[in-house]
Amino acid sequence: MWWQDFLAALGLVFVIEGVLPFLSPGGYRDAVRRLAGLGDQWLRAFGFCAMAFGVLLLYLVRS
Repeated sequence: MWWQDFLAALGLVFVIEGVLPFLSPGGYRDAVRRLAGLGDQWLRAFGFCAMAFGVLLLYLVRS
């Protein structure tokens, strides 16, 4: 039932993504403003690092 795992993971993503704006809307707004000011290369590097960390974490948890 891979789709159940996928939907559970997607649900966790939404929960985790919603924590910061729920707890600190002003801090979240400031962080988004700062991120919007970064260049494409920095955002790509950040996205790549986040994906690599996620893959590593999944590997460690699932193996």
